[in-house]
Amino acid sequence: MPRYEGALRRRSRQLRRLADALTVPRARREGVIVPAFWWDGHPNFGDDLTPALLPRYGIVPLYREPRAARLVGVDSLLEFMPADYAGAIWGAGLMKDARHPLPRAAALAVRGPLTAERLGLRVEPAFGDPGILVSRHITQPPPDGRIAVVPHGHHRSHERLARLIAEAGDAARTVNVHQRAAGAVRAIAAARAVITTSLHGLITADAYGIPAVWTTLEPPLGGGDFEFRDYEAAVTPGRTRYRPFADAGSLADFVDGAWSADRAVVQRLGDGLETALTDVRGLGSGDFPLGAMRALLRS
Repeated sequence: MPRYEGALRRRSRQLRRLADALTVPRARREGVIVPAFWWDGHPNFGDDLTPALLPRYGIVPLYREPRAARLVGVDSLLEFMPADYAGAIWGAGLMKDARHPLPRAAALAVRGPLTAERLGLRVEPAFGDPGILVSRHITQPPPDGRIAVVPHGHHRSHERLARLIAEAGDAARTVNVHQRAAGAVRAIAAARAVITTSLHGLITADAYGIPAVWTTLEPPLGGGDFEFRDYEAAVTPGRTRYRPFADAGSLADFVDGAWSADRAVVQRLGDGLETALTDVRGLGSGDFPLGAMRALLRS
């Protein structure tokens, strides 16, 4: 993987994302700049969803560290936010199953009810991961009839998973999560079924109504399976697509029990996430694009 860290590389990514936002009509027409935090430590399509999605709603996020952010976006990010964080939360969740109160934050939307409980929220916010909105902006490609395997970055070199993919031949393909959002989303959206150890593999499958299963592999993720359980508590309450990897005699057998989330539930959650963005616009620190240029020159 090419080097990703460093101030100059981050600034280059900022400029590229602002250039991307200029291609979005709504961002050009009514865009506001919002200082936002998302994980920018390495390339990952789930983390890229914050700057990829928000300009579609006239909100252009400008990356800032947690203490300077006024918005925290997609993924398991809330443990990064300081206890006195007073900005907005839009669809983010906790990584670990532990209390993490953020009493000054405006929880417009969180990933699921387990996160809401661990935050100690007294008023129920909108639920759902904003990744379910991708189908509203990226047209589903023609189906290719194959199984998409979406390993988390920790699991790309998992020997038994690699062997099962090889045995499946042309019936399966691996989706690289270390890329920008649009490419990974299209690769998943073309599949007939999805097997994933990456949460956003499951979320993207749900966005397009594709049957999916998720599993866990070694090494375990930092928060175990909490983020999956949190997300499913919102999207498929009382039911799970989890299957133990030990059950995987072949990829075809593994997806026999795959099923897709209820489209009406996904639609309702997506509507709630979009409605929550009405309050995000009020966090704007300048108009786009001139406000972005001024902010970059000051930073």
